[in-house]
Amino acid sequence: MKLLQVPTDQLEQRIKEELEANPALEEGDREEQDASSLEEVFREEEKGEEGTGEGEENRENEELDLDDYINEDDVADYKTRDENYGDDDEDNKTTPYAVTDTFHENLSKQLGMCELDERQEKIAQQILGSIDDDGYLRREISAIVDDLAFSQNVMTEENEIIDLLDLIQGFDPPGVGARDLRECLLLQLERKTQTKAIKLAIHIIENYFEEFTKKHYEKLARHMRVDEDDLKPVITEITRLNPKPGGSAKEDGGSMYQYIIPDFTIMNNNGELELKLNSRNAPELRVSRDFMDMMVEYKRGQQKDKKQKEAILFIKQKIDAAKWFIDAIKQRQHTLWSTMYEIMVHQYDFFLTGDETQLNPMILKDIAEKTGLDISTVSRVANSKYVQTEFGTYALKYFFSESLSTESGEEVSTREVKKILSELIEGEDKKNPLSDQELMEDLRKRGYNIARRTVAKYREQLDISVARLRKEL
Repeated sequence: MKLLQVPTDQLEQRIKEELEANPALEEGDREEQDASSLEEVFREEEKGEEGTGEGEENRENEELDLDDYINEDDVADYKTRDENYGDDDEDNKTTPYAVTDTFHENLSKQLGMCELDERQEKIAQQILGSIDDDGYLRREISAIVDDLAFSQNVMTEENEIIDLLDLIQGFDPPGVGARDLRECLLLQLERKTQTKAIKLAIHIIENYFEEFTKKHYEKLARHMRVDEDDLKPVITEITRLNPKPGGSAKEDGGSMYQYIIPDFTIMNNNGELELKLNSRNAPELRVSRDFMDMMVEYKRGQQKDKKQKEAILFIKQKIDAAKWFIDAIKQRQHTLWSTMYEIMVHQYDFFLTGDETQLNPMILKDIAEKTGLDISTVSRVANSKYVQTEFGTYALKYFFSESLSTESGEEVSTREVKKILSELIEGEDKKNPLSDQELMEDLRKRGYNIARRTVAKYREQLDISVARLRKEL
């Protein structure tokens, strides 16, 4: 189960750890064994031992049965390159990763360009460490004073911290170090060319922030004594600002950016879908030939003392662990492939066309029944794996959705309903956005039996605001 949850990009590291921990496990092409010749050697040795009258100690050592380890026709091995895996060309590819600074590393570099004494730098670094990934300083200034006193043995006052915070708020990206959204927007506006629209935007954020957040544009126009047409470019300037400056740094290439290596690839070969399992990070494994030879030498030996027996027990333990790990990797790949295959069959039309409306209702139980796997196992696969298609790369959990009945009694995927809901909102009049009630009525006209509260739930799952907050001038 643990191996099943390991993402493809981390599997190689997990295998390396096992290779380092277990000398009986090796990486590389399998070496064929001549099992029949081994068996012949052991048969001859057994004949020679008959009637020799060995001592009690030797008979005790012979109780250690090694035949299961050295007479096996098929030494446990693991190969990734078969009919269900990617091409050799794909295996030889390397995955490029961008080498960039993290958000906080970028801030530290900018701090290094400032002329600060050792004390100021310690305080500034404490402030930087208190800035979260969104770019906000959410820790109280008084708390930072206490942090410095206890952790750095630096006694300071709030005014000194505020002075250094002002310096940090001049760093890039604009808005960093703000203590709330209002301050964040103001920091960004103040760094823009002070046109008439920018000056009005600053006035709105400073004096009418609540009205702006609630989109009470008529009230704003009255307070500022301007027409709504004059207010529109001002609102546009504000909405272009970044509410999460730290997040923008990550999107621009910070190391927290998530790189996805797909676990599967589905190709359309003249109308027939082909499923391949990514084998790039799963090298071939085998039980060490040297360890198997040690078994043979022990079997051939006549004198077997206590130390030799302890050594061979250690070897046996390591071989058992190697076989277990190889079998676990095999089972992992089998589970992944069989689960993805049933998902592909269930959503065949989608993988052919890429049309979301072709997605069929599908829950974990459906795939569990087809694969014979436990629902929890299917859930582990669905929650951590990705598939690459000609229409994009998708998380497997994307294909799971509940069903909804139409007027004709047909069951459709809730994802299909969400797509239509999204299209309705995208095409609405932004001056008069559709309410949840109106959206429900439109969906029912299209044949989808849906309640208003369900519309609200789907809208929230799509991260779409209520009608009032979607309103534009």
